[in-house]
Amino acid sequence: MTPELAAALAVSPFTKLGLSAPLARAVFEEHYTEPSPVQIEVIPHALQGRDVVACAQTGTGKTAAFVLPMLQHLAATNAPCIRGLILTPTRELAAQVADRVHVYGHHLDIRHAVIYGGVSQYRQEIALRSSPHLIVATPGRLLDLIQQRLIDLAGITHFVLDEADRMLDMGFVQDVRRIVAMIPAVRQTLFFSATMPPAVESLARNMLIDPVRVRISPATTTAPTVTQSVVFVAKADKRALLEEVLRDETIHRALVFTRTKHGANRLSEQLDRAGIGSAAIHGNKTQGARERALDSFRRGATRVLVATDVAARGIDVEGISLVVNFDLPNVAESYVHRIGRTGRAGAAGRAISFCDRDERAFLADIERLIRHRLPVTGNQDPVEAAAPPSPPPRPRPRPMPARSGPGPRFRCA
Repeated sequence: MTPELAAALAVSPFTKLGLSAPLARAVFEEHYTEPSPVQIEVIPHALQGRDVVACAQTGTGKTAAFVLPMLQHLAATNAPCIRGLILTPTRELAAQVADRVHVYGHHLDIRHAVIYGGVSQYRQEIALRSSPHLIVATPGRLLDLIQQRLIDLAGITHFVLDEADRMLDMGFVQDVRRIVAMIPAVRQTLFFSATMPPAVESLARNMLIDPVRVRISPATTTAPTVTQSVVFVAKADKRALLEEVLRDETIHRALVFTRTKHGANRLSEQLDRAGIGSAAIHGNKTQGARERALDSFRRGATRVLVATDVAARGIDVEGISLVVNFDLPNVAESYVHRIGRTGRAGAAGRAISFCDRDERAFLADIERLIRHRLPVTGNQDPVEAAAPPSPPPRPRPRPMPARSGPGPRFRCA
């Protein structure tokens, strides 16, 4: 380490949080200069060994908030067994967290393995033979390998549950409870969730001991480098409008969001038939298919990636010049995260949202969250496209037929 680097690390805000020199150096080499609010709140308590429950969304820097302290603890006692476990709900997130473990642990002698389903377990078995100190895993494949006696959790001292609310949404709560029952009761637990509904609170109470509580406000602002707009368009016309937008050859990488997996598949197929090469990525795709689609998108071989919000949590691709909300998200915060995929590192980006009449309430929620109105583009009359449909005309009453004779007489009893 050069004297200049040592001097820079000595005054680094990350060093002042209590991180060791190897970790501060790894962060410095990633060009991070200031810790995020969740890192400032979580890292000192985690380094002290406290349990932490943090309400923080994706994009707040939470991965570093739990990976960095865990690496520092594991490096302090280099025992030859699995002592750290990070549990994530999706394969993409597991791969993303494992990548951060590799980057932040570059100057430490810490071995790790990433465990998830949807792929052959052969390579994962090889990684486990190297006696990793830390594993990043999804619940299903982890339980499979435990049942096969390929993983032993008896030595776990540090445990992280990431995106707990999504674990519950995806039906993994029983798997999580089974895994927690297998690890020692004497451990440090860091619990992260974007939201804290009662079911998540209950799970946290059963897993943590006297935790420090951290709440980071959700992102409500968008990057000034992203030019945003909304187009009012009838639902039936959205696909033709998207094709028109994507035929702009200056768009090198475009990320298109749909609300459903089926919608992502159908839209990608329609774009392909229109001569616009694309790929879909969502939770029903195999891991191999997801990785191939992402790799093609990163290399620029595929210009357009159609994704759902869940799958997009694992997308970290530079150079996305356009984000299209083909379907507006029904959770306003998702809008901020979606368009945050473009306009990164000072680069210019565009975000276009298509709004049909049934999505008007979603648009209002988004504009309320970001505290400004989205500029309207296009020739479509917003009243016609976005206003509720007019009720059908009431049928005119039919005249009573004339009677030809004295009809029956009715009496009230």
